[in-house]
Amino acid sequence: MSSSDWFAAPSQAERDRAAAHARSAEAQAGHIPDLPAGTGARPVERVAVIGAGTMGGGIAMALANAGLASTLIDVDTPSLARGLERIRANYAVSVARGKLSQAQVEARLATIQASTALADAGAADLVIEAVFEDLALKQRLFGQIDRIARPGAILATNTSGLDIDAIASATTRPADVVGAHFFSPAQVMRLLEVVRSRDTAPDVVQTLMALGPRLGKVAVLARVYPGFIGNALFRQYHREAHFLIEDGALPHEVDAALTGFGYAMGVFAVHDMAGNDVGYPTRKAQTATRAQNRRWSDLILSLVEQGRLGQKSGKGWYRYEPGSRTPQRDPELEALVVAESARLGISRQAVGRQEILERCLFGMVNEGARLLELGIAQRPGDIDIVCLSGYGFPAAQGGPMAMADRIGLDHVAAAVQRLHARHGLWWQPAPLLLQLARQGSSFAQWQARR
Repeated sequence: MSSSDWFAAPSQAERDRAAAHARSAEAQAGHIPDLPAGTGARPVERVAVIGAGTMGGGIAMALANAGLASTLIDVDTPSLARGLERIRANYAVSVARGKLSQAQVEARLATIQASTALADAGAADLVIEAVFEDLALKQRLFGQIDRIARPGAILATNTSGLDIDAIASATTRPADVVGAHFFSPAQVMRLLEVVRSRDTAPDVVQTLMALGPRLGKVAVLARVYPGFIGNALFRQYHREAHFLIEDGALPHEVDAALTGFGYAMGVFAVHDMAGNDVGYPTRKAQTATRAQNRRWSDLILSLVEQGRLGQKSGKGWYRYEPGSRTPQRDPELEALVVAESARLGISRQAVGRQEILERCLFGMVNEGARLLELGIAQRPGDIDIVCLSGYGFPAAQGGPMAMADRIGLDHVAAAVQRLHARHGLWWQPAPLLLQLARQGSSFAQWQARR
């Protein structure tokens, strides 16, 4: 296969194979070979959700939709009231669209109790923490939950990438602690990343893996690693898109390449839709402590500081006409991008579709290979299911690992080595990728041998 064909629109036969691969991978995701034979699940009938924000409210809705009773807990009455109102508004949309009757909504709302007392989590079989993504905050909270929760209760954190071993260390029962990474909106998204720490008990893993299908979700198991599976790969995709802008591409060019490949939206249109200020305090704080031996992009911080928040401010990576969500090229933004490249000492060069896709997609493959060799992900198909179900990877491509197998790992490894020589540390080739490429093998064959 020539490089010009790597990212061509898949044929119907290739689409069919991708769909079959996704079905098979989803069916395999629940199989955990290293759990002791006969490991059962703990009973889960009552759940406490701590934090009534967007995530906590969505998790409570997901539980209610499955007929599970929950207690939604927040620190004060106004915060709790806002969370409950958001839940009602979300259900109102379902009624307006004819997906639920008002009677069905009332029945689901009746399963959600509200409280401002953390002690009300004491009777739950499963406690799901869904507060702000701050390690110290979560550790303090888990110390409190540890004293309140009944013996045998499962203590789950909805963190999207924090160290669950460190969270578990704040308790006297680390075997009961597990990651339950829901995706926003939690009542809609099909993926549940279950993250086991070094101490998580086998029956706790089994319980969370069984909870996914009970909620109508696919559960995929991961081990502790920055970003687990999904965000570990998404970081590569996101970072290279930003570097491409500094190197010479413009937002609409990157987004056009990605949507042409099959994504519903490009990186920068998504940023504008979500709000460029989402995560700003964390990103800003990290600039003081991050490693100095690699490249970083701070362009999104500059946008926020100039009020370019995205659709809600009428301008971000694009501009938006009043009342419209359609991205339009913005000469002001493009001038800002050119100025940033000059500030960084980068001589801007035209960037073609091939390079955009190689850099955004092959970094994900390389990271996926690393997760496999480290045992963070159990199998290549698990990585594909995470990307398909939680991150909008084009279904017709079957996931990044399946895509890489179709292209040929020799081609992917050669591109990664070339990018490493040009761009440095972020492109350090994963040993497993190089090994399989040398052997003329594939990720699927690697899995079959295991």
